[in-house]
Amino acid sequence: MTQPQQAVQPKVTYTRGDLVLFRDVERFWLGLPGHTFVGRVERSWTNGHSGKILYDLTELSGNRARAGIDPAYMRLLPPADAMHDIDTAPLSEPETGAMTPAAVAWLRQQHATANQRPELSAQRD
Repeated sequence: MTQPQQAVQPKVTYTRGDLVLFRDVERFWLGLPGHTFVGRVERSWTNGHSGKILYDLTELSGNRARAGIDPAYMRLLPPADAMHDIDTAPLSEPETGAMTPAAVAWLRQQHATANQRPELSAQRD
């Protein structure tokens, strides 16, 4: 009889400032709302009793501190994922329907800046 395969996450070490997705596993299994949020890693520490590394996060949606987070319920939110639409957008007039408004604004600003002629400073005698 074959055992069902489980996804195994590689051991990840998070550093201060990393953005992560966190799931409050108790709220999740109880079917309560608000069990998953985006957080910023503030610090890591070792639990003296269990020896396990835990993390303190700031929940970004409400600027709320969350302490003692188990990294088994955290996933890194890589910058490449957040910037994918900008990184893959055409540099000419982009098809804006598939991009966020912030990405469109950033691309237009970059395009305008690239096409400006540099200002010459006033010449002095």
